[in-house]
Amino acid sequence: MFTKGILVAALMLGSASVMAKTCEAEVDATDAMTFSTKEIKVAGDCTELKLTLKHVGKMPVSAMGHNLVLTKTEDFKAVAKAGGKTTAADNYVPKDDARVLAHTKLIGGGESDTITIPMDKFEKGGDYTFFCSFPGHWSVMKGKLIFG
Repeated sequence: MFTKGILVAALMLGSASVMAKTCEAEVDATDAMTFSTKEIKVAGDCTELKLTLKHVGKMPVSAMGHNLVLTKTEDFKAVAKAGGKTTAADNYVPKDDARVLAHTKLIGGGESDTITIPMDKFEKGGDYTFFCSFPGHWSVMKGKLIFG
């Protein structure tokens, strides 16, 4: 027989798991400096996004490495330029930069990286950009994250 406290705790755990929703997206990157999509759409009821970046090319990370960095659109160019002043060991992402909402590691041909992003970092209907911060890539390898 359940006591009132145990029943309340069980109900709270059950409702929390019902409310949590993991959504998934996959983006391919190529040796021709392109992403497979210009938009990542995330439903408004998603609580987290499991995002996979796949490098479908053959070139090594040192020659044609790619990552995927997410920022507010207003911050994207400044973060991209700051990332270009870092190194491959830093994934070309400025360390401890609050403007970086999420990023994958830098990968080469045939590799992939998956990250899980809590969507409470994003406002529904907000303006967000994803891009590759490998030096010189961000001007053509970019797109929009649409949440909501």
